[in-house]
Amino acid sequence: MKYEYIIIAIILIILLLAVIKANKKDVKLDMNKLVEYLGGKDNILDVEYNLSRFIVTLEDITKVNKEAIQKLGARGIVEIDNQLKIILGSNSKQLKKYIDDMKR
Repeated sequence: MKYEYIIIAIILIILLLAVIKANKKDVKLDMNKLVEYLGGKDNILDVEYNLSRFIVTLEDITKVNKEAIQKLGARGIVEIDNQLKIILGSNSKQLKKYIDDMKR
């Protein structure tokens, strides 16, 4: 009888791991999409991050697709002149590094 519980527990763990892996997004793909939604790499003048906020200065703010950025998982977007402050969570630092590398 103990073996049945162990087998059930193992199956549940395997299912849980499969669900977690299926729900995990490809960060690089999201970053590519985000750059595209920001109007492309040529539209990005400067990037900064502050904890969970990703701050981007743009050449032309009208090229930005804010709805698509929200769908990618942004928790909020604030527009000030030609700058966007996007609340992304822990991905902000990775995104800054990705864009800096891409701009080189």
